[in-house]
Amino acid sequence: MAACLFWSAALLILYTYFLYPLILIGLDGLRQLLGNVRYLRFGGDRRKSLPFDLLPSVTVLIAAHNEATCIAAKVSNSLAIDYPRERLEVLVGSDGSTDGTDEIVRKARDPRVVLARAERSGKAGVLNRCIPMASGEIVVLTDANTMIDPGAVKKLVRHFADPDVGAVCGRLRLYNPTRRGYEESAYWQYESLIKLYEGKHGAVIGANGGLYAIRRSLFTALPPSTIVDDFVIPLRILDRGYKVPYEPAAEATEETTEDYSKEFRRRARIAAGNFHSLRLLPGLLLPTAGFAAFALWSHKVLRWFAPGLMALALAANVPLLSSRLYQLTLLAQLSFYALALAGRLGVLRGLPRKVASAAYY
Repeated sequence: MAACLFWSAALLILYTYFLYPLILIGLDGLRQLLGNVRYLRFGGDRRKSLPFDLLPSVTVLIAAHNEATCIAAKVSNSLAIDYPRERLEVLVGSDGSTDGTDEIVRKARDPRVVLARAERSGKAGVLNRCIPMASGEIVVLTDANTMIDPGAVKKLVRHFADPDVGAVCGRLRLYNPTRRGYEESAYWQYESLIKLYEGKHGAVIGANGGLYAIRRSLFTALPPSTIVDDFVIPLRILDRGYKVPYEPAAEATEETTEDYSKEFRRRARIAAGNFHSLRLLPGLLLPTAGFAAFALWSHKVLRWFAPGLMALALAANVPLLSSRLYQLTLLAQLSFYALALAGRLGVLRGLPRKVASAAYY
């Protein structure tokens, strides 16, 4: 029983973090191979071109609560987006801001900027209120502290020429102003790679909250308790049979933090919100959802169980120490946790410190 528990936990951890990305890469290689075979047998145009006769109207929606320190820069950044002026709206949904955010937005004095203020109701309340009032056929959701590349919106919007596409996830680049090699960047690159390959199947599991776009007509009101809109909204659209691709060329940047305790609280909040959201998406947990269910279980659900699986692997390893193999597996686990502790204490220098810091992260 101990051996069964140990290997079950260890293999599930290995699968969700390492084998799943490899499977995605393998599936993409197989898809390309089959596409090449079809092309050689039947010919045809392999290039995908889905131009609009007329670019759709777009609303950039910014949910803001007390964002006085960055809202001016965000509004300026939004107005600088390379998109036809007459087809772009910048809608700021002020969630009961009390720090002067509203006054800063009003000073923009550009007819494309619309301020929609209401009493505090949380981000879900802002989206429920503002998305239906948006003038754009396509709504680009973004955060107040995220700066969008001027060409990003056009790159997101071009996917909607396909009527089967319901949402598009952009690429969020995180940076640390004081430490270029901060571990968040490596983790985020790993996550972005997974999104890229999921997007090739039209099933990105959760968007980047800093930059994603949806068809306004597909939005349905969120429960007030929703914590992670960028998880729930795209998956609801996916659950309705629409595609949710990833567009790596549509970029936005956001500053991150190297405060590990703050980062841990943020990730715990996101994970709790995602767990809570599963009740809204029961259809995507069933095998009948196909690739979307496979991706949701592999990328998210199993990942959320990883802390428990790590504890189980450690506990189940102890009764097995009569075997040399399990002595080595326990040593490997304890070495990893010791490395993480060294990362927390900052007792190492040079390359070992970087490795320990990554283990702690």
